[in-house]
Amino acid sequence: MSAIPLRSAKIPHAALPISHTDKLDWLRLYRSRRVGPVTFIRMVREHGSVAAALDALPRIAAASGVADYQPMSRESAEIEYASGQAVGAELLFLGAANYPPRLATIQDPPAILWALGDPSIAFRTSVAFVGARNSSSLGRRMAANLSKDLSAEGYVIVSGLARGIDTEAHKAALNGGTIAVLAGGVDTIYPKENNKLAQDILETGLRVSEMPIGLQPQARHFPRRNRIISGLAQAVLVVEGASKSGSLITAKNALDQGREVMAVPGNPMDGRAAGCNMLIRDGATLVRSAADIVEALATPPQAPPKIPVTRPKAKRPDKTLTRTLMSLIGPAPVQEDILVRQTLRPAQDVMSALLDLEVTRKIERFAGGAIAVSP
Repeated sequence: MSAIPLRSAKIPHAALPISHTDKLDWLRLYRSRRVGPVTFIRMVREHGSVAAALDALPRIAAASGVADYQPMSRESAEIEYASGQAVGAELLFLGAANYPPRLATIQDPPAILWALGDPSIAFRTSVAFVGARNSSSLGRRMAANLSKDLSAEGYVIVSGLARGIDTEAHKAALNGGTIAVLAGGVDTIYPKENNKLAQDILETGLRVSEMPIGLQPQARHFPRRNRIISGLAQAVLVVEGASKSGSLITAKNALDQGREVMAVPGNPMDGRAAGCNMLIRDGATLVRSAADIVEALATPPQAPPKIPVTRPKAKRPDKTLTRTLMSLIGPAPVQEDILVRQTLRPAQDVMSALLDLEVTRKIERFAGGAIAVSP
């Protein structure tokens, strides 16, 4: 099961950080309240630089009725940056030469990524493994065998360092290299029982996280983490997963990102296999061995098309357009291009108005760029 790849998210080359101050500005903008991955990219495109976007942020908030808005302080950014340096982590910036190239193509890539280990491993062809934490003995053995065989073929294994399938996939791929995507800080291992595994990964692989150093993971962080797991990989393999599980959410992310989706079939009487069997029914590649994965990936997906970067001038929100958009956006997600057609206004004006609404949390975005009214 595959989908059309989304276009690559671009940052103006001139906006990439050079000085220490530039790096702190990236941290400040990305960590500021109400600025998510998509908002970050849009603001930098619109204003031409991260510093200019930071300066404009309070003005945009005030024009939308949010008083006394302040971005993240420089002191807080200094603390996070110093903490990263203290644990030996490297800060990767979206658009820079060392940023994982496949991750940069998703709709909402993290603007910054803390990395421990060898960042170059993210440039190799990889397969993401996801599955149940309470996996069966057969599921764990299957994950280990597939991971070991794929690693021997030269593939990098990406997973989330969770119990069950993730753990087995990482362990079996240690010799060939594996990437662990963490839901908390890159230095904060969860579950604690995987402390040694996390350290072993650094010998030949990589640990990454978009979260601040030292952050303890919470339930809401895991869905956000899952888009990075699928975004780093060329394909996502579900070994075991219930019909309503994080594994199925990751598979959905993979489809939105244009990745191949594969699944290992399971016993229809086992609830842990229900999600895999559903995916296969809906067109996912059925996997019995590593050879099935290698065969399915023999023809790489088409590269996302390049798009020009525009730098529209900053301007105050158009209240008439804002009211029109709010009348068109409801609880059900709607695509941006539909809104452009319905408003009969230039796409640049609509994008700018949507950015204002997003910063003030009147709307929210979903995977694939769809928009709905904030609950």
